Amino acid sequence: MKQRWSGLALAVGAMTVSAAALAAPPTAEMLSNACAGCHGTHGGSAGPSMPSLASQSKTAIIEAMKKFKSGERPSTVMGRLAKGYSDADFEKMGDFFSKQKFHPTSQAVDPAKVKHGAELQEANCSRCHLDDGKEGKDDTPVMASQWLPYLNIQMQLYQSGARKMPEKMAEKVKPLSKQDLEALLHFYASVK
Repeated sequence: MKQRWSGLALAVGAMTVSAAALAAPPTAEMLSNACAGCHGTHGGSAGPSMPSLASQSKTAIIEAMKKFKSGERPSTVMGRLAKGYSDADFEKMGDFFSKQKFHPTSQAVDPAKVKHGAELQEANCSRCHLDDGKEGKDDTPVMASQWLPYLNIQMQLYQSGARKMPEKMAEKVKPLSKQDLEALLHFYASVK
């Protein structure tokens, strides 16, 4: 009889622990693990059309997710995914990715374009894209070492009007030629 009670007590205790575990809210790391398939483990991009999220500013991630959720920012998949998360989840994700180590990529870039792009970055973009794009000011994303195809896609969205360009950015980007923009993106892709 004593053994039966012990077994029953053990089973009730296990069910209590299981119920408590199911009721616990997801952690920042748990939420962010869902992003790994596209954005890589700990935010290091898994493919050329996906941005790295590692070391992005918390604010940039939160704002991007809110814009995906509302439909303000165009997407193929992110808009649908973002609808499944709350603003509190976005806060946790932003906090998690902002604390991850910068993830440099290795990709082919044109050295002449990189050189010209470095000059353009310094003259036009360095007030918001700090340290050659390795840091973003406030809600400005990290541009350094992002995949060149991703950078090109985003610039095309801005230029077509499908994605709203921030006013400060528009002031600097609109006067640039197509070749200047290409050089600037090659520069950002090259930064390690």
